[in-house]
Amino acid sequence: MTSPNAAANTNAGEKSLVYLDYAASAPLSEAALEAERAYEAAPFAGANPNSLHTLGRQAARALDGARRDLARCLGAGFRPSDVVFTSGGTESNNLALWGLAEGARQRDRKRTRVLVSAIEHDSALDALPTLRDRGFDVELLRPGRDGVVSPETVEAALDDTVALVSVMSANNETGVLQPVGAIARLAHAAGALVHTDAAQAFARVPLEVDDCDAVSIAAHKIGGPVGIAALAVRPRTPLRPQSFGGGQEQGRRAGTQDVRSAVAFAAAALDACAHLEERRERVSALANRLYGRLCAEGTGVLPTTTARVDEGRLPGVVSIMCPRVDSETLVLALDAAGFEVSAASACSSGSLDASHVLTAMGVPRDQALGSLRVSFDHRVSEVDLDRFAEALLGIVAERAR
Repeated sequence: MTSPNAAANTNAGEKSLVYLDYAASAPLSEAALEAERAYEAAPFAGANPNSLHTLGRQAARALDGARRDLARCLGAGFRPSDVVFTSGGTESNNLALWGLAEGARQRDRKRTRVLVSAIEHDSALDALPTLRDRGFDVELLRPGRDGVVSPETVEAALDDTVALVSVMSANNETGVLQPVGAIARLAHAAGALVHTDAAQAFARVPLEVDDCDAVSIAAHKIGGPVGIAALAVRPRTPLRPQSFGGGQEQGRRAGTQDVRSAVAFAAAALDACAHLEERRERVSALANRLYGRLCAEGTGVLPTTTARVDEGRLPGVVSIMCPRVDSETLVLALDAAGFEVSAASACSSGSLDASHVLTAMGVPRDQALGSLRVSFDHRVSEVDLDRFAEALLGIVAERAR
């Protein structure tokens, strides 16, 4: 399908754009839109949920309802009061890394090491220099060529000085699922706290977070609004706040809460979780079909890892490499053809660099420079994916000539 917002962005006579960048930000779901409309029609719309008057209390009840629904979707024993609302996945990851590490060290002064996977999102990796400035030793955990950070790798790095282990549930570039449950059990046996960034995995696949102390989730990855996320934190987990003000979120994160976005986030999550298995099956089949077509012999297109979508990868994330063409060229050529995808590498100051994820996996640089991420959910059509495949294969063949 085209982007749900395509009509607003396309004038008469212009080609429609097929949006295939859901892992960056998914279009708003109908459930989220309906929740936003219901909020706007409510008498407490715009009221501060921390106010003591009637409308403030009504807003607070709506906010608590959103917490309850998100906790139910997370499962794993999380309670509504464990859900801390934040401004986005970046803040959730920053709060987890800084707050948990400092909380663990405050409880046990010898806990001064932090283990983080080398394939984390930039919102986690870019927070590490601050941890070092605060006196922590940070060690990156390398994945194998399959993109998986093995429990054995984590176990080898653990000792009684580790404060925190943070490994994402599913990688945002390759879609590879991580053995978070096994890693968490090993970390706990060594007395360390455990955090996982589940922004990509939440409401797409069943989570392995029963043994995690904190879990990051984000609304806009599942059809909720941009600008709201959450960090679920177990009771009695030592978390030092990183922002200060009115004492909201039980003192764990200051700032007036966005009730409108919270209820829309919860609505998107409930809808996604209610249909998780059926959507996962359909989207996985589409992704495997697309992999099969793009990476057939002779196309010049390679998968970043050989794990099947329905076994070791997220549904709806197709991660490929075109060694003869750089990512920026591919993204722009596909955009001109009407397909919106993202590169799994970053362009900074006009200099294209290889993805840190693929580099950590040991992918040769000449291959990694041509990486692409194609991502979608149940709202995409098979026809649009076929058209995309034809366009990409045509671009690759033309560049090869």
